[in-house]
Amino acid sequence: MAQTASLIAERMNRIKPSPSSAASARVRELQAQGRDIVGLTTGEPDFPTPDHIKQAAIRALETDQTRYTNPDGTVELKTAVQGKFKRENGLDYALDQIIVSAGSKQSLFNALLATIEDGDEVIIPAPFWVSYIDMVLLAGGRPVVLSCLEEHGFKLQAEQLERALTPRTKWVMFCSPNNPSGATYTATEMKELARVLLPHPKIHVISDDIYEHLIYDGRTFATMAQVEPALYERTLTVNGVSKAYSMTGWRLGYAGGPRELIRNMAKLQSQSTTNPSSISQFAAIAALDGPQEFIAERCRAFQHRRDVVVGLLNRIPGISCRTPEGAFYVFPSCAGLMGRRTPAGDTLKNDRDVILYFLDEAGVGVLQGDVYGMSPYFRISTASDLPMLEEGCRRIALAVDRLSS
Repeated sequence: MAQTASLIAERMNRIKPSPSSAASARVRELQAQGRDIVGLTTGEPDFPTPDHIKQAAIRALETDQTRYTNPDGTVELKTAVQGKFKRENGLDYALDQIIVSAGSKQSLFNALLATIEDGDEVIIPAPFWVSYIDMVLLAGGRPVVLSCLEEHGFKLQAEQLERALTPRTKWVMFCSPNNPSGATYTATEMKELARVLLPHPKIHVISDDIYEHLIYDGRTFATMAQVEPALYERTLTVNGVSKAYSMTGWRLGYAGGPRELIRNMAKLQSQSTTNPSSISQFAAIAALDGPQEFIAERCRAFQHRRDVVVGLLNRIPGISCRTPEGAFYVFPSCAGLMGRRTPAGDTLKNDRDVILYFLDEAGVGVLQGDVYGMSPYFRISTASDLPMLEEGCRRIALAVDRLSS
């Protein structure tokens, strides 16, 4: 029998399913089977979407605002985004420099697919959000991963960036506050990185600001185009309503940047998903233009959870956890558990072994550090309520106590 050609394109072999989504699905699967699992994998606030935002969506439904919009978002929402950028970041974007997408993830994907030629390099500091690598690979680019050591606060150093630049470098991607480490760049630290990039006019910056409002201990948020105006025309500033406004399921993100880039991102979007949900767009207007006080209140709650979890983890022999400066994750090292043996006689060789042990032995779902580009670490989402976080840490402590040397 003649061999049938594969239906699936070769490019699909470059990427893998999202590890964080897969881990969350596994936790839900085990829970559905009746297992008592504390799931700490999902980067999703446990707070509800605020009522005034939900009411805006209801009004949109009641007034039949359910039709197609402009592919890149309504003028009303882009005006609200324009106001947000000006008010909170000191950034002036015209409406044709703004795109609205089905989540900030789509804005990132659009930007990379619209700009990367085969072999172009994208510098990605590690630890990194799990989707960055696969987005670059799918676009035909080459991810250049730079490990940011814990001793440097998990932050990219200027000399490290300078050494990595080549004639093929097209983008440098930043996420501050960072998922998964919570590392947050000060304006001074960002200025040092900008100094390296200024002499290289063909290199552009993606600033992923989705955790902008989750920043702790009195720190001030900074974004690249604000810190270094000379990079304004070379920076795509990406944000969304998912994290600060507890709107993960609404799938609404946005970006501001150079006109040509935004125009081509919009072209790509027009031929893929077209417009984001019209209802979500009306809700996002209410989010950006409405009351903002609740954000600080929730941020204080996340900071308290961070403090509790870091304290509990640092009491566990073999685990050490740096205090994150932002976002709602902690990223502890499990280096002290390497070589230890489980009650079943298995040796823990890496962070993947550790998280599987925690799941099987303790009923706690966390994510291994290698999917974020750093080992041996693991990520805990502190977006769950405090009793669940305390129970998760208690179970981890008991599981570690059952290990032998």
